Amino acid sequence: MPNGPARELELFPNPKPERDYEIRMECPEFTCLCPRTGQPDFADIHIRYVPDRLCIELKSLKLYLRSYRNEGAFHEAVINKILDDLSGACEPRFMEVAGDFNVRGGIHTTVTASMGKKP
Repeated sequence: MPNGPARELELFPNPKPERDYEIRMECPEFTCLCPRTGQPDFADIHIRYVPDRLCIELKSLKLYLRSYRNEGAFHEAVINKILDDLSGACEPRFMEVAGDFNVRGGIHTTVTASMGKKP
């Protein structure tokens, strides 16, 4: 399938590497599967980071996040995996990934993971 799910992230050079500035991205259509029931979990993923030398290209981020659609993952694990993958790819000065998951079993869950020095 063209433009299908992919785990490869494309990057581009930071146009102002000498300056600290924050990039925020909201991804309201994230889905993965509950590893216990196989039922879909839906979440808004919020990403914010201060780039160093590289920035994340948005279409590749969309395809990367879509790759979780058929994968079983606990909320805590998937948010930490996304942080590891994104920060490993672009090596930002700071990054935070938050998953605001829809109610499951009567419980609303938000998981936040970060790395680096907060701006």
